[in-house]
Amino acid sequence: MADTVNLVAQRMRLFKPLTFATSLLLASQSTTFAQSANSWNSKQCAVVLTYDDAIDADLDNAIPALDSLKLRGTFYLIGSSPVVGKRLNEWRQAAQRGHELGNHALMHPCDGSQPGRSFVTPDNDLSKYTVSRAVSEVRTMNTLLMAIDGKTARTFAYPCGDLHIGGVKFYDQLKNDFVAARGVTSGLQTAAQVDLTNIDSYMINGQSGEYLIDLVKKAQQSRTVLVFLFHGVGGGHSLNVDLKAHRQLLRYLKANEKNIWVAPMVEVAEQIKTSQQAKAASKPRG
Repeated sequence: MADTVNLVAQRMRLFKPLTFATSLLLASQSTTFAQSANSWNSKQCAVVLTYDDAIDADLDNAIPALDSLKLRGTFYLIGSSPVVGKRLNEWRQAAQRGHELGNHALMHPCDGSQPGRSFVTPDNDLSKYTVSRAVSEVRTMNTLLMAIDGKTARTFAYPCGDLHIGGVKFYDQLKNDFVAARGVTSGLQTAAQVDLTNIDSYMINGQSGEYLIDLVKKAQQSRTVLVFLFHGVGGGHSLNVDLKAHRQLLRYLKANEKNIWVAPMVEVAEQIKTSQQAKAASKPRG
């Protein structure tokens, strides 16, 4: 009888630490889940729809499609694009309906020294820029955008995804001018993993609607942020997404809006920044 009592006692002593450890694990998982939910407005994930280069297809195809489902996107405008000047009132109206007008630089300079850059002209070759020139042009573009939409908070998108001039990250001088900057490296990230100076995105060129929706489902499962990078929508650019594929994506997002936060880049980036600051403040000092 004594042996039985001792055996039970030993098992109980083993059971208690295991229960405590399991409780800690569950608590940690609950905290991680809560942080993810808080990062994405209590939803499974965030999806950002971005459109580059200020082309007619933005105003003719993309924005009407978004507006029809009451979804909002981010449009990265190039100041030198003739579509900006010719259709200024339409861009202003789009901003009034909640779309973000982002900064894609005044002249869209790309590094002409990189492979496959034969399209880069000498005047718009980032490798021949000075950092001060690049910074000045980006700030001039911000002034133009503010004249269009009256806003000061916005995000930046690197032309061609180029980050450096002579080995120097020119955006380092622009961090206080923007909430965040979008890059071109594909990836899904939690709020804690996001680099607000170079946010990941998936560049779309010819993929199917099923592919686009599958990316969203992966973001839902991993509770991450997914950024789409579109150029042409139904034509207008060498990088293009079919109207049907684009429509399928938007319909899926609308049908699942209870679980997916769809918002312009500036709003999602602001939420990520708040989440990162809260996490940093909660860390013990010592």
